[in-house]
Amino acid sequence: MRALRFTRFGPPDDVLEVAEVTDPDIGGGDCLVAVKAASVNPSDLKNVAGAMEGTVLPRIPGRDFAGVVLEGPRDRIGAEVWGTGGDVGFTRDGSHAELIAVPGAALVRKPERLSFAEASVLGVTFVVGWLGAVETALLDKGETIAVFGVSGGVGGAVAQIARVRGARVIGVDRVAPAEDTPAAWAIEHFVPLTGDAGDIGSAVRRLTGGIGADVVYDAVGGVTTPAALSSLAPRGRLVVISAVGTRTVKIDLVDFYHREARMLGSDSRKLDCVQSAERLSQLAPYFEAGDFHPLPIARSFTLEQGRNAYSAVAGHLPGRVVICP
Repeated sequence: MRALRFTRFGPPDDVLEVAEVTDPDIGGGDCLVAVKAASVNPSDLKNVAGAMEGTVLPRIPGRDFAGVVLEGPRDRIGAEVWGTGGDVGFTRDGSHAELIAVPGAALVRKPERLSFAEASVLGVTFVVGWLGAVETALLDKGETIAVFGVSGGVGGAVAQIARVRGARVIGVDRVAPAEDTPAAWAIEHFVPLTGDAGDIGSAVRRLTGGIGADVVYDAVGGVTTPAALSSLAPRGRLVVISAVGTRTVKIDLVDFYHREARMLGSDSRKLDCVQSAERLSQLAPYFEAGDFHPLPIARSFTLEQGRNAYSAVAGHLPGRVVICP
């Protein structure tokens, strides 16, 4: 089969190559899937660059995919499926290839409302969104959540999850979501990510009667952490999934404990492909019902254009990037 592959870490333009590799072997309970579409996530770029832990070389990258089962249990052959996982592309070969082999338990039937391309961009974004907002922060109906990075893939997913679960959503970002995107529909108010942390926190508090947000989901992290903390209500929960610009931040501990604030880490890399499938199974009915909407796709690339796909993500192209082998 044809696949994107890297044998050493470095810039994708330097280390990624399209190669002929042996078709994956499958054992009992495994399935062989023809990849119809696979998204390129920022974490895929970090993986190729060597900025992620645990990757075993040589490796085919790519966490998310949607496709058709070619081999496996008889009742699965021909099924249209989607999948993702914190091990996919790191310790097991990933989705930027014509074929991928995964345990049958890692596959969920693709919602019929979604095309292969649409389904392929939802794994990481919605799984980590669900993991952080629902499982970690325990976001409840009637609460207010401020989503930092709301115009991005994860932020847009979190906004939809929160809105459908009955929360009030405040979006925070440098640029407001485009009017025709799901994130724009999901948020009630928008706060520009400009000025100092206090200004942003004050804006969020003004929108919440001076209290602040019950939950802040910071899909950026690092440079935004002071503003995220400033936006929290007393006993509020801050969810952190990333650290952009800096790994360390200063916290006023006296203010932190007086407000009884909580900072919670959420890492979808800890969920392997089977555990991720459990979350996709919970998400699928929302897509089937039309409650969740697919994220906008900016461009699709062939496998041979794989380096260009990675460059598009590195250049912060608005919208999701897809490889269609």
